[in-house]
Amino acid sequence: MRHNNTFYFSALRLFLCTILCAICVPPTSAKASSFLYTPDQVKSPSPEARRFFGPRSNSFRYDSRMVEAAELAAQRAASSSRMSCWRYVKTALLQAHIIDSYPKTRYAKEAGIELQNSFGFRKIAVSDPYKAPPGSVLVYGGSGAGHVELRLKEGFVSDFISAKPSPRPLIGVYVKPRQ
Repeated sequence: MRHNNTFYFSALRLFLCTILCAICVPPTSAKASSFLYTPDQVKSPSPEARRFFGPRSNSFRYDSRMVEAAELAAQRAASSSRMSCWRYVKTALLQAHIIDSYPKTRYAKEAGIELQNSFGFRKIAVSDPYKAPPGSVLVYGGSGAGHVELRLKEGFVSDFISAKPSPRPLIGVYVKPRQ
């Protein structure tokens, strides 16, 4: 019987990311800040972390909560869509303490507006999903409810993990601004 190597590599990457986050980022205080970026919690990634997050990772500063949100979403993700992408991303952002209350919008294509207006996210000038920084929130439009996902180093996650971004039109890439 053949095993799916992709599953094992994904599990190994998730394990390594957890270990690297524990090593690279000091623990957060008991009271989580309402901002994603706090200078006392963030370090430039180590060489090991840069290998994991990719060649562009040195130009970004990572917060443990953003990595945690992507990990939470990846842990809960199914092998195929459950048509609940925005619900899964909302839950991951909330449980990682990136946002302080559950977003009220119903449709995924409305996520960017609510993240900006209610939670202090900022739309960044990235039009290629593959160039979005790991941990950023990608919002897609199109017919129906749209789609929203978190960027991983290699792939994208919402209610399922995918190596490719959504084929829907990209509305925007959102991150928490530096305070």
